[in-house]
Amino acid sequence: MSKTILIVDDEERIRLLVEAYLNKDGFDVLHAENGREALIVIGRNTVDLVILDIMMPIMDGWTTCREIRRFSDVPIIMLTAKGEDEDQLLGFQLGTDSYVTKPFSPKILVAKVKALLKRVSNGEAENLNSFDGLYISEESHEVAVEGKNIYLSPKEFELLCYFTKNKGIVLNREKILDTVWGMDYEGDLRTVDTHIKRLREKLGAKSYLIATIRGAGYKFEVKR
Repeated sequence: MSKTILIVDDEERIRLLVEAYLNKDGFDVLHAENGREALIVIGRNTVDLVILDIMMPIMDGWTTCREIRRFSDVPIIMLTAKGEDEDQLLGFQLGTDSYVTKPFSPKILVAKVKALLKRVSNGEAENLNSFDGLYISEESHEVAVEGKNIYLSPKEFELLCYFTKNKGIVLNREKILDTVWGMDYEGDLRTVDTHIKRLREKLGAKSYLIATIRGAGYKFEVKR
């Protein structure tokens, strides 16, 4: 049975463009020009996922997302302005499952729709973690410090996630190396120290979250 996607955007050309790509992959598509219209559509139809723009007349994306979450857990992909990190974080806080920045590739958007629907069907949810102003989205591989996105290499991101999943636990260098790099990795323990140093530099004011435990290793420690 095909899935139904609701596109909420006041620009018709964007709705039609996204619809064309979704139709190619077998999705049924519904349209809404603003948030108020979107709520009516959701109330009258079975909607499997919502693509929601922020800047719209009558009812914007923030208000629409908040209203949808009052009665539905339907997955929501928010369309945000390029570089507006605060928009992305606010979206997650309101219940958005993922986001795409404008201008966007329709192919990438469709890929996100598929991935999100697959996770939902498997009972998985967006994993957004917050630690003293450090925000980590495992789904989109995004990291932000006090609302500002920072770039991490794939290995740095994996290392940070490993720390957060073992919060409060002292991890020695051998264990970190085996888990993050794999037991077949031929490098030495200095690799761990080097990556942690770079990771701390990128975390800036939040570098204290990764504490050095003298003679034992490292620990992800939230003090507040």
